[in-house]
Amino acid sequence: MIIQGKCHTFGNDIDTDAIIPARYLNTSDPEELARHCMEDADPTFAGRVQKGEIIVAGKNFGCGSSREHAPVAIKAAGVAAVIAASFARIFYRNAINIGLPIFESPAAAAGITAGDEVKIDAEKGEIVNLTKGETYQAAPFPPFMQELIAAGGLMPYVARKVKAHV
Repeated sequence: MIIQGKCHTFGNDIDTDAIIPARYLNTSDPEELARHCMEDADPTFAGRVQKGEIIVAGKNFGCGSSREHAPVAIKAAGVAAVIAASFARIFYRNAINIGLPIFESPAAAAGITAGDEVKIDAEKGEIVNLTKGETYQAAPFPPFMQELIAAGGLMPYVARKVKAHV
């Protein structure tokens, strides 16, 4: 799986309330959540982000409550992947469960700036900053996680596996 796109950067400790504010949690509609993605961190983000772009952040991305709405909002906004120095554990699991590729790389988070064009090889865990000519390493996804993400998340992955055995 190769992901390539322009980067939007955020700092440390971006919590789930900054990703999708609690005032919008009365819906689970992905398109509605996307309209408010990152609103409390950057009110202009949802209007600027283009399909296939990448979020890059510092440490502890997705901290706070365990709401699944946060990665859903990011994915529905068209973000192809998130790179961060570190992720809150529950956000990491929720992101994988809904099929949002995330990559933990402190070096990439420190080296990538807003507007940089980045290419990610999920199989190798390689992140190449095409703008700066730098390469960073993240943990590669094991094959089953690549399948899960390619399927669109845990539920579609399981449905596909069940259908294959029926």
